Amino acid sequence: MNLKRIFGTVLTILGIIGLIYAAYTFVNTSTGEQSVKVIAIYGIIGLIFFIAGIGLVKRTRDDSRV
Repeated sequence: MNLKRIFGTVLTILGIIGLIYAAYTFVNTSTGEQSVKVIAIYGIIGLIFFIAGIGLVKRTRDDSRV
């Protein structure tokens, strides 16, 4: 397996975890400036990691195919 595909998979998983944590924080907190900042930070970082990981997995050519 290619190292880029492994890194893309790790980024995708970290992105999913970040998005799930942002959604969990959004559901379980009341409105406040601190919670909005936390939700925005985890949501944006999770989205960046998720998109970067998916893009890396899609663009990486698989050399094991014949």
